[in-house]
Amino acid sequence: MALLRARFPSSTLLRSLLSAPSRSLSSGAIEPVVESKGGVQSWKTTMMNHMATQDISSQIGSCMPLSLMRIGTMIHNIEIRPGQGGKLVRAAGTEAKILTEPHRVARYCEILLPSGEKKMIDKRCRATIGTVSNPEHGAKKLRKAGHSRWLGRRPVVRGVAMNPIDHPHGGGEGRSKSSGSHGRGSLTPWGKPTKGGYKTARLKKKKVG
Repeated sequence: MALLRARFPSSTLLRSLLSAPSRSLSSGAIEPVVESKGGVQSWKTTMMNHMATQDISSQIGSCMPLSLMRIGTMIHNIEIRPGQGGKLVRAAGTEAKILTEPHRVARYCEILLPSGEKKMIDKRCRATIGTVSNPEHGAKKLRKAGHSRWLGRRPVVRGVAMNPIDHPHGGGEGRSKSSGSHGRGSLTPWGKPTKGGYKTARLKKKKVG
């Protein structure tokens, strides 16, 4: 995996992996198995030549800046700022797609996130090619109620079933969360908007004309 995450394969690293004493197969014990026009070529030489000539930007698991990737590549573990570390598309079975050519003069390239949102990312940011493993994670069913507790999930009580002192939705004769015609939205027990809190994204400007 270390060879795939490197931008350029190193012959020194490859040689050290092949001759590691902890491996059950020694590189010196490998017999020549590949024949060429100039004679017989060893397996180690063939592998080193193959790693040096193949395109690293098309290998699953390679980690590199977006500017070195191709349009349409499926990626994950994407940085938001260069050198910050992976922040986006890290959940099991998720992937993003590069929509614009990163080799253009523009500083940013457009990325399609799993949510369907399109985001402009600096092409100097690094990402990993491929899809996050374990795509069946979301389809896993719990066997019984105790299974949820084993995962550290505590019971959740509805706010409308509480008293006014315990939750903004509590109290009253009905079950309305908006307090009648006031139009109040869903709130947390601490009075903040639910489903992600306050909106932080910029509002889209309406086109005039």
